[in-house]
Amino acid sequence: MPEHPGPGVIVLAGTPIGDAEDAPPRLLRLLADADVVAAEDTRRLRSLAARIGVSIGGRVVSYHEHNEAARAAELVEAAESGATVLVVTDAGMPGVSDPGYRVVRAAVESGVRVTAVPGPSAVLAALALSGLPTDRFCFEGFLPRRAGERRRALEELADERRTMVFFEATHRIGETLAAMAEAFGPDREAAVCRELTKTYEEVRRGPLAELARWAEEGVRGEITVVVAGVVPGEALAADHVGDVLALVEAGSRLKDAAAEVAERTGVSRRELYQGALEARTPGAGYRGRTSPKEGV
Repeated sequence: MPEHPGPGVIVLAGTPIGDAEDAPPRLLRLLADADVVAAEDTRRLRSLAARIGVSIGGRVVSYHEHNEAARAAELVEAAESGATVLVVTDAGMPGVSDPGYRVVRAAVESGVRVTAVPGPSAVLAALALSGLPTDRFCFEGFLPRRAGERRRALEELADERRTMVFFEATHRIGETLAAMAEAFGPDREAAVCRELTKTYEEVRRGPLAELARWAEEGVRGEITVVVAGVVPGEALAADHVGDVLALVEAGSRLKDAAAEVAERTGVSRRELYQGALEARTPGAGYRGRTSPKEGV
């Protein structure tokens, strides 16, 4: 649907993830001039405005995960009437693991103009500081809270070649890093970035197993985790399926054998398990990742 030619607009604006001095000049102007300011937490918005020395000129409304669907229609209606509607979250860019997506969809469907004020991003800041490849990456947000669902989600990413970026809560970071070490291999390189742009900013880099041990006693602050993608041909499950089968022949359960070899070699436990399962099936050959030399 074409956008309305009128002056109404919805503006998604990035807010500081820590240091208030990172607020872009356009954000300051819009906070003062917008007709409506939709904030994830209105108290935090007013605190930010006080820190950056801006008086909010328009009407302030809440816009969070619990009222997002209903409020989106109201914000679009205001823009249709010619208002400038500013949408902000507690930190970072609206729509990236924070409210924002629904109002954009509603605006697009109604033909209302939407624009953005780029600002601080924990995803890009952590990626840049990680020391890991940045040419190709994917953002996975928060992993499932339940251990089983989290394990399955990570296993699905075991063959991902792009650098991966995750958010995680402080009370789950230790078990999440341990689950990553199991799914991706203990030697997979990663970085844990906490309190970005704040006084106690810290970036801890190293193999996943090492980072998991470091996090056992707890890690405080806002956390972003960056994990290297798999390197093709670096460690192939096909090369170690025989080791798994040997342990099974010696009396180990297949699941335990795959986990033991994964711990020793850094190969994905999921690939080892699947490869051994296929190798034990009559008439089925292993169909996992192949060596770069194969098929040339």
